[in-house]
Amino acid sequence: MSVRTPGSAPDDEVLAAVISPAGELRPDRLRGPGGRPAVDVRTLTRVLFERLAELPPGTPERERVRAALIEVNIPLVRYAATRFRSRSEPMEDVVQVGTIGLINAIDRFDPGRGVQFPTYALPTILGEIKRYFRDNVRTMHVPRRLQELWVQVSGAMEELTVVHGRAPKVPEIAASLRIPEEDVRACLDAGRAYNAASLEAAQEHEGGLALLDRLGYEDSALAEVEHRDMVRHLLVQLPERERRIVMLRFFANLTQSQISTELGMSQMHVSRLLSRILTRLRTGNSWED
Repeated sequence: MSVRTPGSAPDDEVLAAVISPAGELRPDRLRGPGGRPAVDVRTLTRVLFERLAELPPGTPERERVRAALIEVNIPLVRYAATRFRSRSEPMEDVVQVGTIGLINAIDRFDPGRGVQFPTYALPTILGEIKRYFRDNVRTMHVPRRLQELWVQVSGAMEELTVVHGRAPKVPEIAASLRIPEEDVRACLDAGRAYNAASLEAAQEHEGGLALLDRLGYEDSALAEVEHRDMVRHLLVQLPERERRIVMLRFFANLTQSQISTELGMSQMHVSRLLSRILTRLRTGNSWED
């Protein structure tokens, strides 16, 4: 049996205020003038959970009430997502991940324990978002052991910074956690895997030059090296006369008429020989007289 504070609206009135007779949530009725909540979210959440408990699993009405619970508590997800604003991930992606945590919290929540739903759901939402960053957002793969150890190292760094008034050194972190210094260094390297530096970002210590400005350029002739080597291999298989025809035509850029004059043969003969030579070169077959 639910307990209401004096002057509070009956549960049926709370539901009717934001849920249509067809059982659908009316988002436009959640907010009043000035963007203020028209219905107390905690009260509405409590009433929806009470209604959810009365409905058998798998029914359309239960799914509508569950969807209403998700919609009503999305602001809680957005609040949790703001804690990760400094990360490089789009905020909407973080909200989507947090919504998964909200759904899990709704499915597991037991109103009979006397705990307010936001108090129960917030750690679940935060845990889902943290798991997402831990497992999916790094720019390189990091072993799970280092991922979990990094949480301890980062916590120790914060505590030691407060104690010493400066960034702690590796030996101090290792001594605090009683782990080898090599593990601390590995964790520090793993912690940097969250973000990759943009090639176009200016580097202050490099006089404002971007990383891209300091990279080598690609030689446009590099791709032709393999082709030239293959052509050279095929040319050496040609008889002297045919090899000279190819050299005059494609390396000296002479016309067929000029080649015929140079070699003392008809232009038609030069044309037939060129056609035969090119066929052999394209197929890679050796020359046959």
